[in-house]
Amino acid sequence: MADPTTATGAADTATGPKTMDAGKWANKRVYLRLVIYTAGIHAFAGFIMLLFELGSRNK
Repeated sequence: MADPTTATGAADTATGPKTMDAGKWANKRVYLRLVIYTAGIHAFAGFIMLLFELGSRNK
């Protein structure tokens, strides 16, 4: 395996070696994950609020 501290490959750029995960595809995955997590947290919070509302009606 090559030493990552030396820049001898033609695929290396001035900022470092290219990776398979870099670029706008990685950014799209991050934003998609953010939307999914945000929607999931809101759905879970809504479910908890529904449980409290239904529980308060049974007094």
